[in-house]
Amino acid sequence: MNTDERHRRIGELLRHREHVSVDELMAECGASGATIRRDLDVLEVHGVLRRVHGGARSLVLRGENPEYGQRELEDHAAKVRIGAGVAVLLKDRSHVWLDSGTTATEVARQLQQREMTLMPMSLQAVNAVADGGPGAGRRPDLLLPGGRLVPGELSFRGPMTEANIRSLRFDTAVVTPCALNLQDGLLAHDLEDAAVKRAGVESAGRVIVACSGTKWNASAMAVVASLDAVDVLVTDRQLSPEELARLTQHSVEVVIV
Repeated sequence: MNTDERHRRIGELLRHREHVSVDELMAECGASGATIRRDLDVLEVHGVLRRVHGGARSLVLRGENPEYGQRELEDHAAKVRIGAGVAVLLKDRSHVWLDSGTTATEVARQLQQREMTLMPMSLQAVNAVADGGPGAGRRPDLLLPGGRLVPGELSFRGPMTEANIRSLRFDTAVVTPCALNLQDGLLAHDLEDAAVKRAGVESAGRVIVACSGTKWNASAMAVVASLDAVDVLVTDRQLSPEELARLTQHSVEVVIV
């Protein structure tokens, strides 16, 4: 495994286990003890884990949303495909609201050379758009919502953020829920995050949901919106006939990438 692959594998293991040892990671990744220890040091700096004697512990409690650094490592290839799938559905010269989170950041990377008005809900997404370089020709016109900036996530939250979103009308909202299930719809772990997502949904003429398979049937406390609010779902999950039928009942178009 190369460095990125090792980091992702370590993050995946700690997503499901409270503790992993250096010896276990050496066997899992086919790397030396010195290499694994360096990996753990780097991942601790990024907030993915906490170093302990002989290994590392997860920082995530059951039902909690993992830190941005850990989520960035998970399902990275799927998020890239989802980002590309969403970008195809967005029209040039349209007005787009873009949610926060790691999947939304991958959507933003696909929009570096697009001519549109874009309101991202995180500085992570703003930086992803800006990575297109100074020589780029077309570039989205960026609007920032203001409000409180959440440390680590670098996402916008609070009443000022919600008010500024609601003062505008967007052609499309791209929503990245923390969890999705066919009974409750779109969910979020944080109440303020759910309120911002809800404002984006209610301010747009069309709603695209970008959701990797790991978020299906997961648990989260706050309801963002029902499936009736969704127009298009972009996911990497292979859906069962029953799931497709249920989404069709709610008039949701499904794009599998």
